[in-house]
Amino acid sequence: MSQTETATPAPKTSHGHQPHVLKPERSRLGLMRPDHSKSVFIDWLTTVDHKKIGIMYGAIALFFLFIGGIEALIIRTQLIVPENDLISAERYNQLFTMHGTTMIFLAVMPLNSAFFNFLIPLQIGARDVAFPRINALSLWSFVAGALVINFGWLLEALQLMGLFSASGPTAGMTDLAPSGGWFGYAPLSSKEYSGVGTDFWIMGLQILGVASLTASMNFIVTILNMRAPGMKMMRMPVFTWMSLVVAFLIIFAFPAITIALGQLMFDRTFGTNFFNVAGGGQPILWQHLFWIFGHPEVYILVLPAMGIISEVLPTFSKKPLFGYSIVIFSGAVIGFLGFAVWSHHMFTTGLGKVATAAFSLLTMAIAVPTGVKIFNWVGTIWGGRIRFTAPMIFSLGFVWMFMMGGFSGIMHAAAPADAQQQDSYFVIAHFHYVIMGGIFLALVSGIYYWVPKVFGKMWTGSLSTWVAVLIVVGLNVTFFPMHFLGLLGMPRRTHTYLEGFGWSSYNLVCTLGSYILAIGILLLLVDLIRCLRRGEPAGNDPWDARTLEWATTSPPQVYNFAKTPVIPARDALWSHKHGPEGKKITYEDDHGHGIHMPSNSWMPLIASIGFVPLGLGMTLKQAGVPYMGSFAIFGLFVITLGLALWALEGPGGFHLHPDEDDA
Repeated sequence: MSQTETATPAPKTSHGHQPHVLKPERSRLGLMRPDHSKSVFIDWLTTVDHKKIGIMYGAIALFFLFIGGIEALIIRTQLIVPENDLISAERYNQLFTMHGTTMIFLAVMPLNSAFFNFLIPLQIGARDVAFPRINALSLWSFVAGALVINFGWLLEALQLMGLFSASGPTAGMTDLAPSGGWFGYAPLSSKEYSGVGTDFWIMGLQILGVASLTASMNFIVTILNMRAPGMKMMRMPVFTWMSLVVAFLIIFAFPAITIALGQLMFDRTFGTNFFNVAGGGQPILWQHLFWIFGHPEVYILVLPAMGIISEVLPTFSKKPLFGYSIVIFSGAVIGFLGFAVWSHHMFTTGLGKVATAAFSLLTMAIAVPTGVKIFNWVGTIWGGRIRFTAPMIFSLGFVWMFMMGGFSGIMHAAAPADAQQQDSYFVIAHFHYVIMGGIFLALVSGIYYWVPKVFGKMWTGSLSTWVAVLIVVGLNVTFFPMHFLGLLGMPRRTHTYLEGFGWSSYNLVCTLGSYILAIGILLLLVDLIRCLRRGEPAGNDPWDARTLEWATTSPPQVYNFAKTPVIPARDALWSHKHGPEGKKITYEDDHGHGIHMPSNSWMPLIASIGFVPLGLGMTLKQAGVPYMGSFAIFGLFVITLGLALWALEGPGGFHLHPDEDDA
């Protein structure tokens, strides 16, 4: 039986075009390759198309952004007045733990992944990523990890509804949701001080690590080996460059947290003593391992945002990026130095004068390449023909707000100042100015910039202006007063506080600001839905942009480019539209061979599904729930079965012969 089948023509439409409809295709296992004529739902479940995977990452990320936002609003509502009893101390601990975990691992990281998946092949002129099925595996593994982490919330909800009771066979199940902080400091995360929620957290993060590592290796191979002819490394878009740096950061940073989580799991499950002082363990080892991962993680989050800004500002300033090579080099330096500053999170742990001085100097040094980028962005804007579109407004907001977070970050590089600010609300203010004021604004800018390409619909109306105003005002009203709360001595992770400390008015303002911010984010979702439902056709290049993804249709065809583009210059599309004849994009002919595209497959989804019973089974077995060991073995069997069938399935695929006038 043939492994590939050619698309067959359908009857001509009223517009005279002759679309290509895929025949249902079978692999060696006889499994039908679904397409839109069979079931749209099945097509999305089995897709290996990088664009659909990117869209699903984005949708899931926005869902968890909503969940994390609700958790934050409950936290802020609890702190609106002194001695509030809206929620218990234990519930408060669960909320701030899950808020941090959700926002970092389940909202911002997958939103970055959405941009990686959709844009990287388009920006380098490829037809897909190097390993499409592994790409699908990373998506569904991420979903499995998110389900495991949040399973404690499901049990809490069932308990509140009276459908679950932690007694009888489930008597060992206490602290159902994680409550030890998103950083999981030992020994508070040991079995003596935390319940089954910590086990959900450990297993879920391990599964998320599988998703991140497989995706990163895939992107590295894609960028290094699948660039279009003529696209040298120093002709790549800055966003693709930053994605490449981030992929290497993930590969080098995630092993540290994987080791730490493994050791913690062994301490909790088998009674080892990695972090148990009585058994000769060292709790500070957890801090070193966690922050060796944790500080590069900040740059794993922020470098894609910097890449987005480096694409948006030149487009709407009508100027090439100022200092392109320096922007690339400074991004790589940030990634490298990110591994050398982890102990500035530990200045109060007694590292000693030499270590403290060294990490203090290195923390100051990492501000230099960041400052270089900011000067390059200002140089790009300077003298440009600026168009204040929604993407541009949010990009300018990023530069301003990220600088605010950077200034307070430099304060933490000085060990004496850090000793006073450590574990106070000053640190919360700094971190949220970087994450929300910086990274989130850049991601919103990217959404407004690339949604016309993703869905072929253009933004309409002025709602985006209100989104920008409410988000920026909400961010500053929420987080700027926290600097004063920190300087007045309010510790972070505080369930409630007494009247008379001078914290009441600031907390009231912060809570009101959080609701303004929430309204802004809600309007963003409304604007997105309105664009998808009522937006006018965007056209292929609505922004008069510079990079290669705007040279194809909106939304792109399944094959991205009908013919392989040959890239003559750095800003290829601008050169093609406005440059001399020798700088125009040309296209390689396929010599009648057509375009080979990979088949859809159930196997990545099946293999990933196995992570859920494996993670939950191993966790619940330690809580004493019967039959959970067998449930974990079943999960391992499903993973093995999915991978085995994957290997037997063969390459599959189909050929397309696009029309000559296709993009």
